[in-house]
Amino acid sequence: MDTAKKKRNPIAVVFLAILGIFGGLQLFSKPLEGKPVTGKIEAPREVISILENSCFNCHSNQQNLSWYDQLAPVSWAVNKDVKRAREILNFSEWDKLSPAEHKGKMYAILNMMQSGKMPLHEYTILHPSSKITAKDVEIIKKYTLSLAGAPSTKPKSTADQAIANLPVTQHSKFPVSPNGVKYTDDFKNWKVISMSTLFDNSIRVIYGNDIAVKAVETENFHPWPDGSIVVKSVWKQQELPDGEIRAGEFINAQFMVKDSKKYTDTEGWGFAKFSGNDLHPTGKSASFAKESCIACHRQLSEKTGYLFDVPMKVNTQRLIQNLQKK
Repeated sequence: MDTAKKKRNPIAVVFLAILGIFGGLQLFSKPLEGKPVTGKIEAPREVISILENSCFNCHSNQQNLSWYDQLAPVSWAVNKDVKRAREILNFSEWDKLSPAEHKGKMYAILNMMQSGKMPLHEYTILHPSSKITAKDVEIIKKYTLSLAGAPSTKPKSTADQAIANLPVTQHSKFPVSPNGVKYTDDFKNWKVISMSTLFDNSIRVIYGNDIAVKAVETENFHPWPDGSIVVKSVWKQQELPDGEIRAGEFINAQFMVKDSKKYTDTEGWGFAKFSGNDLHPTGKSASFAKESCIACHRQLSEKTGYLFDVPMKVNTQRLIQNLQKK
């Protein structure tokens, strides 16, 4: 009687090999580092519900990960993302932030939600229930505005560009941000490169030094040249009896200083914010910009060299040449 070796099913062999590799990977899958909850964010229940549903899995110490989030190699990416997210914003360590930082974080959250940058698209694919709705955005917006104490009425008109000449409180000794960016009131004599308003009813005038202005005029801002300095000066809107809108109370001056060698962790930009009449700087350590500023700039303004409010094509020479061709 002839005997023949049974041939193994190649599909079964491949399946077993894949299964073996997958099982082996689990030996190298380390659980996410657990951290205590030192202080939770205090906010209305509807706000907390949105944050817990769409943000907490990455931006807190209270992870509720799905089973597939904990399997290698997916778990490697998840752990990396959570670690990075905690460094930028951690709702479980809210008590470590000042009231001013609370406002700043909520503005950043709102900006990311409105732009559709957060939650991350790749995250919502696997976690569809975490998607943000238009109603959610309005709830977060209302809460954020309540922190700023902004009026609910909309202004009747925009401010005239003459507000660029409004003075900022002068000091004999100007403050310095923890990361080394020094305040200077020289920016009041710089060229205004842009203006904007925000939903909090503020007026924002953006100034640039000579290097920044040249970069704008030549559309050479990706990357911006070292030495560029841009200052956004922010005021509350004040409505006069006749309906005219003017700059009211000074809020802050936000500095961005380009030094690609010094500020390698924040895309070559040194960020600083000086608030109130005493111009007190934001941040307790030099790492504050890495934790609070650059994340939004990376997500929302990468195409313009990480700077918001860059005016559209203002290259006068190019504009004249194009007009002459017509």
